[in-house]
Formats: sequence, structure tokens, C-alpha cells
Amino acid sequence: MLQQTQVSTVLDYYARFLQRFPDVLALAAADLDEVLSLWSGLGYYSRARNLHRCAQQVVSEHGGQFPRTAMALQTLPGIGRSTAAAVAAFCFAERVAILDGNVKRVLTRVLAYSADLSQAAAERALWDKATALLPAGQDMPAYTQGVMDLGASICATRQPQCLICPVQDLCAAHRQGQPEKFPVKTRKLKRSALALWLLWVQRPDGAVWLERRPASGIWGGLYCLPVFDTEEALSGAVPAAARAGLKPKTAFVHVLTHKDLHLKPFVSQLTARQKLAKELTAAERGGAWFGPSSWPALGLPAPVRKLLEAGA
Repeated sequence: MLQQTQVSTVLDYYARFLQRFPDVLALAAADLDEVLSLWSGLGYYSRARNLHRCAQQVVSEHGGQFPRTAMALQTLPGIGRSTAAAVAAFCFAERVAILDGNVKRVLTRVLAYSADLSQAAAERALWDKATALLPAGQDMPAYTQGVMDLGASICATRQPQCLICPVQDLCAAHRQGQPEKFPVKTRKLKRSALALWLLWVQRPDGAVWLERRPASGIWGGLYCLPVFDTEEALSGAVPAAARAGLKPKTAFVHVLTHKDLHLKPFVSQLTARQKLAKELTAAERGGAWFGPSSWPALGLPAPVRKLLEAGA
């Protein structure tokens, strides 16, 4: 949950998630829709799908017990090298280096490591240096936590507190008088924008038509209002007799980490005799009608959930 997401945002989600899934067995046995529902609003939904798959694999292939080495942990869905090392170091005291953002900042400053971390070879070399610096015979959970906490507090990205840093005497960047120069990473992701039209079709009984999104891409695996690239395409999905009643709602921007989604919802209230155009085709994509008592339990994108909660 903390990957690409702030602690303040995660806290409530974490508590609710653990209350529903107190252990790996409970998570493995759960339906994916319920997992995505509890994740709704956190974004990066591939994390939830990987977490679910990971739990299922731990149960089916490891008897419900997590592997005890970083190398074995990396074979599980959604667990990369640094996360695997963190679990192995904290839970099983394996002598293995982690390299999250905070640790990268500490090590590149201590070593005055000026290679560009946007290059894979430079990051691999830093992994080797991190491993070489691991203390022998030390408490690995304490060492790992210490380096992480140092980067999260004293060795800040801007205005590091070098005067109170416990490794000041070891820090080459401090001796150079330019700790903020490190780490070096030149490649930056550019923000982009995308316009999407959302079709909100509602029956007289209050049921709304929702479709499951493809596993990859925006809102992967979630249920969502039908999404279109143009207003014309959206209009074509509404029965001709109902198009006159197609009403736009206020457009708004939903901000993702590297993309701004310009969302333009349109509402269509069907009569008892009208049906959604191409309904059978939509059903093949995982579409269905969900009543007011059922859609809140689905995994929905945060902006779609807010729309539906506000009512047509």
C-alpha cells in the first residue's frame, strides 16, 4: 500500500484491509472483487491484484508460510528485489541489502555516488555497494530499519539535517558540502493528459450498468461506467429513443501520479421498455446491471464511486 502512496492516505485502508483479511489464508480465499473494493481509492490497482495472487501462491505452493529468503520471495507476484530483501531482513534476519528511495539517498550521499540511477547499470552497481556495506554479525532488522529511518527523517531530500546525523563523519557528500547533489537521476517522467467520456446509464429501479475494465491500463480489473474516447462513441451506445434525454454532468479532472484524467460524464435515464444498445456485446466484456445495494461492494475507481454516491 505504501508504494507510491503516502502514509497518511494508507492508514485507514490498512486498518480496514487487515480487519477483513487478518492473515494470508483469509486473503487467498477472498474474491478478487472484494479485495479491489477495499482497495478502491488507493490507485495502482495492480498492487491489489498482485497481493491477492501472492496470497494464493503462498497458500498453494508454500503451505501458507512465506518463503524465508529474499531470492525465494522474489518469485511471488508483486514482490521485487527491494521488497523481498526487506521482508527477509525484518522477518527472518537474512543478511541482505534493501534499496528503497530512502536507502538510495543515504547510500549515495555517504559514498558520494554520482552515477546516474536512471541507468540500470548504475543502480546494479549501487546494489553491489549496499551489499558490501552490510555489517557482519549485526541485528539485521535494526540495521535495515535504521538506514530506512535515517533517509526518511534526517537525510531528507531537501535541507538534510547533517549537523545531527549519526553518520556525518562517514558521509563523503557532507565533506564536499553538497549533500543535496545526490542521488543523481536525470530521467523524469512527463505528465500527460487524457480525456475520457463516461456513460452513466440508470434504469427506473436504480440499477446502473457497469463493465469490468481490462486487467492492464487505467483502473485495471475494476468495475466502471462504460468508458469512451469521444462523445460520439458514447452517444452510439445509447438507444436512439433515449438520446434526447442524454444529459452531461459537470466535467472534472482526476489526478493520477503522472497523468491528468479529464472525465466527462453523461447520464441516461432509461424507461422500463428501453434497453442499453449493444448490451449483449457489453456483457461479453464483463458488463452487468448492479442495483443500489450491490454496486457499493464492487471494486470501483474512486471518481466513479463518488459520482454514483452523489446520485444522478
